[in-house]
Amino acid sequence: FFSDLVCRIAMPKSTNVGKKKALIASKAAQQGVNTSKKKKIRSSVHFHRPKTLKLNRQPKYPRKSVMGENKMDQFRILQHPLTSESAMKKIEDQNTLVFIVDIRANKYQIKDAVSKMYQIKAQKVNTLIRPDGTKKAYVRLTSDYDALDVANTIGVI
Repeated sequence: FFSDLVCRIAMPKSTNVGKKKALIASKAAQQGVNTSKKKKIRSSVHFHRPKTLKLNRQPKYPRKSVMGENKMDQFRILQHPLTSESAMKKIEDQNTLVFIVDIRANKYQIKDAVSKMYQIKAQKVNTLIRPDGTKKAYVRLTSDYDALDVANTIGVI
């Protein structure tokens, strides 16, 4: 009861506003709203789909709970040193170590793995894939390092 009374006191009804709205509505009903529609002039015979807004993704949660770690570390890349006679000859004559490495490792990864494992600097790396399907790497050391000393610390000789 009181709320109805407050509404009547607070807001006096105006008849002018209602009449104006009614006139506008009747005019729109008689004439129509979209009367002056202009036809777009097309300059090309091809239709290109309009470019719409492309928002960046904002995921609610990460799709992977833990980021994948690099599985090709130095222990995976360098499998073992080769101890054949030809490998020993390379060590003595050409200052070169010979390793069997992972088939997927490239020369840069092999060079990096050798430097991490044995704290030596490689001058260059040559690789080949053997007939048994494994990869062999010839790691030529810089003149600062001696392949014989490194082979002794590794345990090849």
